[in-house]
Amino acid sequence: MPQPGTRKNSLVGALMLTVCAIVWGSSFAAQSVGAQYVEPFTFISLRSLLGAVTLLPVIALRTKAQKKDPAFKEKRAEEKQWLPKGGLVCGIVLSAASLLQQFGIDRGTASGKAGFITALYILMVPIFSVVLRKRIRPVIWPCAVTSLVGLYLLCVNDSTVQPSDGFVLACAVMYAIHILVIDHVSPHVDGVRLSCVQFFVAGVLSAGPMLLTEDVSFDLIKSAAVSIVYSGVMSSGVAFTLQILGQQRTEPTVATMIMSLESVFAMLTGMVLLHEMPTAKETVGCVLMFAAIIVAQWPEKSERTSR
Repeated sequence: MPQPGTRKNSLVGALMLTVCAIVWGSSFAAQSVGAQYVEPFTFISLRSLLGAVTLLPVIALRTKAQKKDPAFKEKRAEEKQWLPKGGLVCGIVLSAASLLQQFGIDRGTASGKAGFITALYILMVPIFSVVLRKRIRPVIWPCAVTSLVGLYLLCVNDSTVQPSDGFVLACAVMYAIHILVIDHVSPHVDGVRLSCVQFFVAGVLSAGPMLLTEDVSFDLIKSAAVSIVYSGVMSSGVAFTLQILGQQRTEPTVATMIMSLESVFAMLTGMVLLHEMPTAKETVGCVLMFAAIIVAQWPEKSERTSR
């Protein structure tokens, strides 16, 4: 992953990832409504393919602008080597993560508990990074644990263990892998193109099981159209693209904590739209998460003195 040249670039990346978390958090209601009409493979396939199509005009405009860069041909040559394989791997991992989470929820895991179990990738990413021999700033570890405690207070009201929880735990593993794969691939490709390819792959992978195992009804899809469009355009096309672009400017462990704010923004959306007021426990959880992310973003002494 390229080093962010300035503190400004790091803040831009953090802002992109925060917007990503806001979109994901606000899309929870849309996904819940859509699940009432269409089954998991159908929802994920249509959402992913729509996300890919949404990015095509963006790619055309970006390519036109990028051609003015003297290094355009050199960058495209490097991208042609990385994009097919990188997009394929990202798409496979993303598809697996999304489906595992949906299967777990469908089989009995409460949504709040599913949010907490999924957010275990906050700790998995730095652990996997250490295995891959990547340097982790010491402050990241207490921040990750603090953020995890905040998520627990925010999400978990039922501590019993169910077999369906295993699906969601596997989902957390896949999301951690997805973040690390993007961290490895994104410096070599255009973020929007990578996002488009991964959605196309995820959509195609889900289309087969959708046609073979699910009742694909046009009337049901029409009923879920608003949810699918919002999830496809905003949650997939916009948010996952911001994830890739933001991770190009942010170290992966900090990126995971920022994106975990999805749960906080889901709660805030519920307050504004559904008048659902948080409990004292949930409020403490939000405060801990915000505090952990602010501390994790704070530059090291060497970075402050070098400016």
